[in-house]
Amino acid sequence: MRRRTFGASKLPGARSLRRGTSEQRDVILIEKLITITGVEPVEVLGANDSNLRLIRSLFPKLNLVARGDTVKATGPAGEIIRFEERFNELMAHVARYNELPRKVLDDIMGGAERGEAGEEADVLVYGNAGLRVKARTPNQQKLVKAVEASDMVFAIGPAGTGKTYTAVALAVKALKERKVRRIILTRPAVEAGENLGFLPGDLREKLDPYLQPLYDALKEMIPSTRLAEHLDEGIIQIAPLAFMRGRTLDHAFVILDEAQNATLPQLKMFLTRMGRNAKFVITGDVTQVDLPDRQPSGLMPAVAMLRNIEGISVIELDEKDVIRHELVTRVLGAFRELENRDRK
Repeated sequence: MRRRTFGASKLPGARSLRRGTSEQRDVILIEKLITITGVEPVEVLGANDSNLRLIRSLFPKLNLVARGDTVKATGPAGEIIRFEERFNELMAHVARYNELPRKVLDDIMGGAERGEAGEEADVLVYGNAGLRVKARTPNQQKLVKAVEASDMVFAIGPAGTGKTYTAVALAVKALKERKVRRIILTRPAVEAGENLGFLPGDLREKLDPYLQPLYDALKEMIPSTRLAEHLDEGIIQIAPLAFMRGRTLDHAFVILDEAQNATLPQLKMFLTRMGRNAKFVITGDVTQVDLPDRQPSGLMPAVAMLRNIEGISVIELDEKDVIRHELVTRVLGAFRELENRDRK
């Protein structure tokens, strides 16, 4: 990092960006080189630098130049700091989803200027490689507030709306803040048109690929060594729903993912495992039921029975919350129209 200052001799603390006031930081001009890692530069900067042009418009005080896998940013120190934090977050998003929709770019790089304290308050978890995990849509924010207020929360919505990812972030946050002693993640052992029995290996080796989305989320939020220790020590447990039978889950943050693939008796079994000082989050997509032999999903009947009970919240997400490729939103809308026609 090369630094150029104007009148620096008149600014006490100008040598240290962190110790100076915000006014002092904005007087100091910095040239910062940021290397794009983990993804292809074109995925972040866009074809013919189309995304870079948008980013420039969101940071008018900076001079941004891209060459290969490096972005050179020149401008006031305070603005450089904000830009680097958000650009790292942008790279982390692309690494996770392999796409960068316009609304996500605007949300990460733009967004409201709430000040450093406001932005820090929105962060659920500081993950690996500079990742800052936040609730990015209004309904995800409702989910965060619901978990804070209620001990049992149902999050219902289509694929890609961040239900499970947000829930895992809240679980990691609770563990780090010592509000719970363990995290338990579970899914019904129902295959999407496949047969686990034909997969090689023992039971854990058969189930691990099916539970991989939960591992993926944890790997982004917890250093690999610490995650391995937590898994070995049972502080974080990942297991199929059937393994919950007979247990009392206390002092735990428990997430049941893919709950649309649980029958009503299975959901009753799971929900009654709740012990003292426990948080239960149940996520599901009722449009993707994989139960065999036309078995009915128990998710929506359970929600209908429980939604008016004090201490239980229900959050419904929709296509507006999708943060994957923009085509996912269109695909979901097309399927919804088809399903509505079939009901008529």
